[in-house]
Amino acid sequence: MTSARRLRVSYLALVGVIVVLDQVVKRLIDRTMVLHESHPIIPGLLQLTYVRNRGGAFGLLSTGGLPLQDVVFPLVNAVVFGAMLFVALRIPVRRFWVQTALGLVLGGALGNLIDRLVHGYVIDFVDVYWKSHHWPMFNVADSAISVGVCLLILDMLREPQPSEGQPQAETADAESARRS
Repeated sequence: MTSARRLRVSYLALVGVIVVLDQVVKRLIDRTMVLHESHPIIPGLLQLTYVRNRGGAFGLLSTGGLPLQDVVFPLVNAVVFGAMLFVALRIPVRRFWVQTALGLVLGGALGNLIDRLVHGYVIDFVDVYWKSHHWPMFNVADSAISVGVCLLILDMLREPQPSEGQPQAETADAESARRS
C-alpha cells in the first residue's frame, strides 16, 4: 500500500472512529437516561441532560415546527456531507491538518445524519452552563465538527503554502512582494 493510500485510509478511519464513538455514546444516553433527565458532572458548569434536537446545529429552529422539517434537515445534512467528502477527496493527502479537520467534520456530520435518518432527531446531551445561562446542547458529533472547523480556520490563517509544482522560493518572493 502506498503512503498516500495509507494516509487516505487513516483519514477515513478517523471518520469511522468519530461515527462509532458518537453512536455508542448516544445509544448509552438513550438507554440509561429518561428524556430531559440531568446528571451534574461539574456543578454550576457542566451536566449531562438528555434532549432530542429536531432542529439544526445547536438546536437552531428546533421549536419552529417547520413544514417538512423531518425531510429538509436530513437532506441538508446529506448534501453538506457529500460536499465535504468531495472536497476531502480533492485535497492532497499530505495536507495533514486539513485532512484531519475534514475527517472530524465528516465523522460528526455522518453521526448526526444517522440520528436524523434512524430517529428523526439528533440526541444531544452535553449541557454547559453558567448560572442561568446555557450554551446550546451538543453531542460528540457536534464536538468533532466544531474542532474540525477550528482546525480549518487555523489552517487558513497560517502562512500560505506553495501550491503543487510551485517552488518554495517563488512563493516566498511573491509573499514578500505583496507585503511591500
